[in-house]
Amino acid sequence: MSFPGVLKLLLPALFPSWRFFDVIGPSPRVEICLLEHPGDDRTGWRALRSRPLRLGVFDRLRAFFWNARWNETLHLANCAERFVQGQTEHCTREIRRRVRSDLRAAGDGAVPAPFFCFRLVFVSRHEGMIRRDVAFVSPPFETFDPLDS
Repeated sequence: MSFPGVLKLLLPALFPSWRFFDVIGPSPRVEICLLEHPGDDRTGWRALRSRPLRLGVFDRLRAFFWNARWNETLHLANCAERFVQGQTEHCTREIRRRVRSDLRAAGDGAVPAPFFCFRLVFVSRHEGMIRRDVAFVSPPFETFDPLDS
C-alpha cells in the first residue's frame, strides 16, 4: 500500500469527526438521598461519584493508563442520558446497581441507610446564575438487594 493510501486510512483515526452528536447539551447528574424509612422526607441530596477537587501528577499519570472507576462513572452518565431519552428499565437497574455498590464500598461492607432514592439533575448557567433542574426523582429502593448486586 502506498503512503497516500495509508495516510487516507490513518487520518480519520487521528482527526475524528464530531458530527455523530445529535444535540450537545448538559448531561444529567446523578444525586442520591439516604433514607431510614421509605416515607421519610427527601432532603440531604448529594452527588454520586463527585469529581475530586485536585489530582496530583502521579494520579493523572496512573489514570492515563488505568482508570476503571472513571469508565464506570462515564457509563453511569450514559445511563442517566439514556434514561432521560426514555430508555428507563435497563438504565434504572444499572443506576441502582452502581449506587448500591458505592454505598457498600463507602461503608466498608456495612450499609449506611436501609433505603435510598436517586434523582437526575441538569445543571446549567442562566443569566449568570447556576440553575438546577430536577428531571426525575426515583421511588425509594432498598440499599441491600442480593438479586440486584
